[in-house]
Amino acid sequence: MSDVQSPRAAGPGRRSGGRAARQALRAANSTATQPYLKRTLPPLEVLNEADATQLEDNADTILSDVGIAFQDFPEALDLWRDAGARVDGDVVYFPKGLCREIVQSAPSEFTQHARNPERSVRIGGSNTVFAPNYGSPFVTDLDNGRRYGTIEDFENIVKLVYQLPHLHHSGGTVCEPVDVPVNKRHLDMVYAHLRYSDKPLMGSVTAAERAVDSIELCRIAFGGDLQDRTVLTSLINASSPLGWDATMLGAATEYAKANQACIISPFILAGAMSPVTVAGLAAQALAEALSGMAYTQLVRPGAPVVFGTFATSMSMATGAPTFGTPEASMAIYVMAQLARRTGLPFRSGGMFTASKVPDSQAAYESASTIIPTVQAGANFVLHAAGWIEGGLAVSLEKLILDADQLGMMGVLTGNIDVSENGQAMDAFMTNDRGQHFLGTAHTLKNFETAFVRSTEADNDSYEAWIENGSLTAAQRANITWKKMLNDYVEPALDPAIIAEMDAYIAKRKAEMPDGIG
Repeated sequence: MSDVQSPRAAGPGRRSGGRAARQALRAANSTATQPYLKRTLPPLEVLNEADATQLEDNADTILSDVGIAFQDFPEALDLWRDAGARVDGDVVYFPKGLCREIVQSAPSEFTQHARNPERSVRIGGSNTVFAPNYGSPFVTDLDNGRRYGTIEDFENIVKLVYQLPHLHHSGGTVCEPVDVPVNKRHLDMVYAHLRYSDKPLMGSVTAAERAVDSIELCRIAFGGDLQDRTVLTSLINASSPLGWDATMLGAATEYAKANQACIISPFILAGAMSPVTVAGLAAQALAEALSGMAYTQLVRPGAPVVFGTFATSMSMATGAPTFGTPEASMAIYVMAQLARRTGLPFRSGGMFTASKVPDSQAAYESASTIIPTVQAGANFVLHAAGWIEGGLAVSLEKLILDADQLGMMGVLTGNIDVSENGQAMDAFMTNDRGQHFLGTAHTLKNFETAFVRSTEADNDSYEAWIENGSLTAAQRANITWKKMLNDYVEPALDPAIIAEMDAYIAKRKAEMPDGIG
């Protein structure tokens, strides 16, 4: 497929830069860029005290009477025995209240340090951190269509996320680079985050030794000594329903030992991995999350941990996951409220869609997920941009469009300005009754910053849209990501550090044959 040409960049009778450049400048000025969101919007809560307590009691009953499997990981079983739980085979039965008591040693908020200190993020409290798509084997864009991801795709996505101001975090497996052996690709992925971005990042979780490699590469990139700082988050998914596997437990153990953050996330399609009801899903997810979070505290009391959930509905006709549904939104609200009652940071939500292209279905479903995510007060939002096709693919165009919308969330979560300027009484006093406010001193003073200006939406007249090429949103985003990659400038990093990381990766790759697991 040929590249989409940009009439906006060079059209008949149009000046280079000019109006488009002024629009871009105004858009940049209209929304202050922050390393993370500091919310003042109170979280929306949907449970009354009695209902919240009932769901907590139900989770305790699941923990005590049904139990959670800690599979093929004797170290975990030994720790649980010592903590007072009953172990039968690989199933752990927890006295009521034990897990909740243990997790109290974890911090309610923590800082994840970035290679660039100005980009460090605060996770927990009234803060929200947006991170991009995670885990997709496919990449898609208008030029090349849908294909398996490569390490070049991975690096390009890291470079784009680095330049997108409303994505606060570089993420982790932004796509699977299938052209690199499975047992070695984690080295290239972590390296790409550290080399091509200076935002915070996530480590590998596909084997315990890969978690160790992630920590070691960060140690090198951060100057040789992490000084017990938390520089990594990691996604530790439960084997829902009611289980943890050895791979996830091994990675969680290494990260907790090193004081790195684990996002403990049940992964639930309601109706398959949990009961179909929101209340049933919530009790199960709470039980699973509490057991996983408590385990990290047995490994190292005080290690940072995040209460995570991934929960959505499914088609009861086909079994396919569905996104943007009201049931999934209610699950986000409920789980956020239950997480706050544990006192720990919360991860959920994102920009989910089952659509295969960045179309109206993708927009509706993504909006129906990100707005509840923000209203619920989620602290860490994975899959905040780029997710498409139920997570099987990451779309470069949707990455741009989603990130543009994330800029609006910063305003949605803020205060109403009731300062003297915000009240605008001088505008009423100086403007004639019945006259518009366009020429008032107050409007002229505030027009640059009064409203968020999308960098991707087309708000011109129909005639101007035709003149500019009649581009769809996806076509405009296609132009944007290609320009961003063309303009990309690598963040500063000491050449000696790059050389040391290169040497470490070469040594580790030489130590093992290529593998597929």
